[in-house]
Amino acid sequence: MEWRHRHVLDLDSWDRSELQHILEQTRSMDELLDRPIKKVPALRGKLVVNLFFEPSTRTRVSFELAEKFLSVDVVNWTASGSSTGKGETLRDTAWTLEAMGADAVVVRHGAVGAADYLAKKLRRSVVFNGGDGAHAHPTQALLDLYTAWKSLGDLHGRKLAMIGDVLHSRVARSDIIAFSRMGVKVELSGPPTLMPRAPEALGATFRKDPHDAVRDADIIYLLRIQRERQEEGMFPSLDEYHQFFGADSRLMGSARPDALVMHPGPINRRVEISSEVADGPQSMILGQVRSGVALRMALLFVCLGGVRQ
Repeated sequence: MEWRHRHVLDLDSWDRSELQHILEQTRSMDELLDRPIKKVPALRGKLVVNLFFEPSTRTRVSFELAEKFLSVDVVNWTASGSSTGKGETLRDTAWTLEAMGADAVVVRHGAVGAADYLAKKLRRSVVFNGGDGAHAHPTQALLDLYTAWKSLGDLHGRKLAMIGDVLHSRVARSDIIAFSRMGVKVELSGPPTLMPRAPEALGATFRKDPHDAVRDADIIYLLRIQRERQEEGMFPSLDEYHQFFGADSRLMGSARPDALVMHPGPINRRVEISSEVADGPQSMILGQVRSGVALRMALLFVCLGGVRQ
C-alpha cells in the first residue's frame, strides 16, 4: 500500500488498513530478531537523532536498537549537558540537528504537542513521537497492538480491560485509539479521580468495579501509577490502590484463564500488579519489550524509505 504518513505523531488519523499494514511489517522485522546476525543494511547511510528531554529506558533503548539493526547511524541526545541548559529553544536545537544531516528525529518531551511542533518546524527530517506530555505515545500503542495481535490473531470482537491512571496517561489515549480501530471493545476501571470525565469520547466505557471490567476480557492492560498522584490525594494509599485495583490472584480469578496481561513499564510491584501476575504465564510484559524493537524497526523502515533485503 502507499504510505501516507510522513511523521508518526499520534494515531488519530490512522485507519484500520494502515494499522494492519504496520502489524504485518512488524512481523517481518520480528523474524529478524531470531537470526544469529540481526543487522541488515536496509537504512544504511541514514542518520537518526534520539532527542530525549525526559528519562526513558524502554522507548529510548528500543529505538536505538531498532536503528542499529537497520544499519542507521545513531546520535543519542539528552537534555542534561546540552545547550538547552544555556537557554537554547527546542526549535533551535532541532534546526541545529537537522543542519548536521539528521534524516529523522525521535523526540520525547514533557510538553503536549512538542512532536507536532517539531514536525512543523523541521524542513526535511521525519519526526517520531516518543511520548509528549499526557497526549500521545503512538509507538507504545502500536507495539501493544502487535503483541496482542501476535498472540490472539484477529482482534475484531475482542475485549480489553484497562485499569489504572487513564486521566494522566499518554499510553492510554493512544492504546484506546489503536485497539478501538481494530474492533476491540475497551473498558476502563480505576479510581474515579484518575478517570477522564467522558470516557465515551475516547471510545471506551467505565466500570467502577475492576472485577466487572476484566470479566470476559481477552487483554488486561495495567497502567503505571505515579506515586505523586497519591501525594496529590487522588487515592488514599498505594496499599489501598493495590487492594482494590491491583492485578493479583483475586482479580485474575474474575478474568478469563487465558487473558493476556500487559503493562507499558516500568512496573510497580504490589501497586498495579503483583509479582505472581507480573512473572506468571499470562504476562506479556517482556513480550511487549521485544515487540517494541520490531515495531520501531518497521516504522523506521516504512517512513525512511527502506529497501527490503
